[in-house]
Amino acid sequence: MMKCIAIDDEPLALDLLEDNISKVPYLQLVGKCNNAFEAIEVLRQQTVDLIFLDIQMPGLTGLQFLQSLASKPLVILITAYEKYALDGFNLDVTDYLVKPVSLERFIKACNKAQELHQLKSSSKTNKEQADFFFVNVDYSLLKVVFSDIIWIEGLKDYIKIHLKSTTRPIITRMSIKGLEEQLPPAKFIRIHKSYIISVAAITSIRKNSVFLDEQELPVGDTYREALYTIAGKSG
Repeated sequence: MMKCIAIDDEPLALDLLEDNISKVPYLQLVGKCNNAFEAIEVLRQQTVDLIFLDIQMPGLTGLQFLQSLASKPLVILITAYEKYALDGFNLDVTDYLVKPVSLERFIKACNKAQELHQLKSSSKTNKEQADFFFVNVDYSLLKVVFSDIIWIEGLKDYIKIHLKSTTRPIITRMSIKGLEEQLPPAKFIRIHKSYIISVAAITSIRKNSVFLDEQELPVGDTYREALYTIAGKSG
């Protein structure tokens, strides 16, 4: 089952969306929200796999809501306006539906979301089972073992991977976000827009810093709560 929420400021549209969702056997509606602020509260309380989202809403638009999310579930935009389609796809939405939406078109979008969800789940399982990955270095694929990593540093279009086994870091051309998606979340944590660290390598934590033996790295405000959560403390 995929847990989903529906967000629309029009009560009739929200009721119709709920009815359509009830016809899809692999969807479980866990929240109906009249605005984006209600949705933020739902997302804080439970894991959601899919969001059905209207765009034109008072206070915080659907697109602004999406941009505010640090970690986005799958999203299907449902709106009366075609003009936002490009903006939606730039935010990596799964599908873009223009009202009124036929049940057939709605189910097609849901099927697409289910396929992506299954693909992500399979990828996550494989990632958790593997203990290494490969990166491109000097026209070769270099194997990097997770347990050898101390920390990772983002440098615009490049990253540095600092290892236990050598004082010379691996430098490869990719984004830190792209590498983060390859790392098992139980073993690594993002502490700053430019840094990912091995949880096992942490020796101590201060409010604005984390120490990996003698190496001190800054902790960004956005990431502090997650860091203190793994330490079992409140930030």
